Amino acid sequence: MESMKVMRLMNVPQLAIVLGMGLFLAACGGEGGGEGPIVAPPQAPPEWADKHMPAAWWADPVKLEEGRKLYVGETNPDVNCGSCHGKDGKPTKAGARDFRVGDRMKLYSDSVWAWRIADGVPNTKMKGWKSKLSDDDVWKLVLFTRNFALAGKGWDVEKKTWVDAASSSTAPTATPAPAAPAPADK
Repeated sequence: MESMKVMRLMNVPQLAIVLGMGLFLAACGGEGGGEGPIVAPPQAPPEWADKHMPAAWWADPVKLEEGRKLYVGETNPDVNCGSCHGKDGKPTKAGARDFRVGDRMKLYSDSVWAWRIADGVPNTKMKGWKSKLSDDDVWKLVLFTRNFALAGKGWDVEKKTWVDAASSSTAPTATPAPAAPAPADK
């Protein structure tokens, strides 16, 4: 009853603006990027659960550039992630994941992310790419796409969370150089 009073007090242009804003927000899905509520993805299946990005790759600019070239279809024209997910991570096609939404993407471990690239996502248009990509290529795509929302982060296998890539458990461990041979006595 109260809402009817408010509607009667509003003139037609005001009512049109309010309704238009409501429809716009409903269509955009609010802050979640139009993808619905932010919930954790399913866990990776056993064949993917223990696979992780090679630790040295998180800060490797060469691997990152190789991932970019894969993402935009330069390396393999059959694989062009940017055609659906957008060259900047903002989807260009309905239903494509928005890689810029950090609150959503931080819920994806590196294993889950790689699994979804390789095997696809059931009941969506996201098909699996394992027939067109090597395992290394899948990891390069994970490396590149995480930069849209998680730049500078790496997956910490022990902590099971994203941390600064320079962190000790995701950064490559230095191996000591072999000792120089002792001079030969004559």
